[in-house]
Amino acid sequence: QVQLQESGPGLVKPSQTLSLTCAVSGGSITTNYDYWSWIRQPPGKGLEWIGYLAYSGSTYYSPSLKSRTSISRDTSKNQFTLQLSSVTPEDTAVYYCARDRNGLGFHDYWGQGTQVTVSS
Repeated sequence: QVQLQESGPGLVKPSQTLSLTCAVSGGSITTNYDYWSWIRQPPGKGLEWIGYLAYSGSTYYSPSLKSRTSISRDTSKNQFTLQLSSVTPEDTAVYYCARDRNGLGFHDYWGQGTQVTVSS
């Protein structure tokens, strides 16, 4: 069974860069046709997909966040990292990492989520 675990600071100051890591166990982030997403949920709102890292190492980001987003990986540690720059209080949310098998938009395994608050 695939397990995902997010980690990172819970509080980020405005204009700084948010950085979160997702550690994966029970599966490899380089397995063919697996896509590894970052998704967030602001308070009182629905889920928002941020972007994904494909098994090949390629990335694709939501157009609305593309200019501020970077997703990278460390295959030796089987983990991937989200960086979101120039954050504002509107980036306050619970952040999740999840697996999308075959890149069809259905996420079958999720981390528990981590709260990130942007505040001075």
